[in-house]
Amino acid sequence: MRLEGRSVILTGNGPAAEAKARLLERAGARIVGEDAAEAMLAIIADGDEAAVARLKARGLLVNVVDRPDLCDFTLPAIIDRDPVLVAIGTGGTSAGLAAALRQRLEPLLPASLGKLAQALHAARGSLRARFPDVDVRRRAIGALIAPGGPLDPLAPHDDPAATIAQAEAAPGRIERLDIASADPEVLTLRAARLLGLADRLYIEGEVAAAILDRARADAIRIKGAPPRVPGPGLSLHLVWTAE
Repeated sequence: MRLEGRSVILTGNGPAAEAKARLLERAGARIVGEDAAEAMLAIIADGDEAAVARLKARGLLVNVVDRPDLCDFTLPAIIDRDPVLVAIGTGGTSAGLAAALRQRLEPLLPASLGKLAQALHAARGSLRARFPDVDVRRRAIGALIAPGGPLDPLAPHDDPAATIAQAEAAPGRIERLDIASADPEVLTLRAARLLGLADRLYIEGEVAAAILDRARADAIRIKGAPPRVPGPGLSLHLVWTAE
């Protein structure tokens, strides 16, 4: 939710309230008291259930620190690479786990990630002109930012705009993956990466739904073996080999 210039009620004192105040200020929100009529959100840092009831009766969405059962919304742990935000949420069940995951993931995301996002945004017009077909354009961008690609998001880049200007349409190809287990945790790194990139899946046998869930939601799913010419982009031939 964009909070720039918006009023958010914050009640309570102490470390929890101070931490929430810092988050709200970073988001550009105006911190106000419970009586502010213009507010749409409220954060209760002192567990005051009477205040929760009053604010919910006014139609406000309320977050109550350490009380997920009373929350209408939760605040995730955030990795900020402006304008890129990575949010890690647990639905309020464990803020400590979300924070631990943030600390593990933070070093993986280079400081230049925001610069890459801005360069891709600035190039939208030129990319649309070069690749009028939306699927061709998506594949060209996907090839740029794929793992190990010219603009791998997890690698630092000094001049992403120059690399984007050299983008080319990705050629069509097909890869076969033998699937011997219904457990997605045993997928190889290569298989998991291909599933995340594929434009279409040709499925032979009873490949488990948990495996198919690792593919993009918009990837086309087709039962049976692929044709000799499967189409543009990346096609995966998934073959169930478990007995």
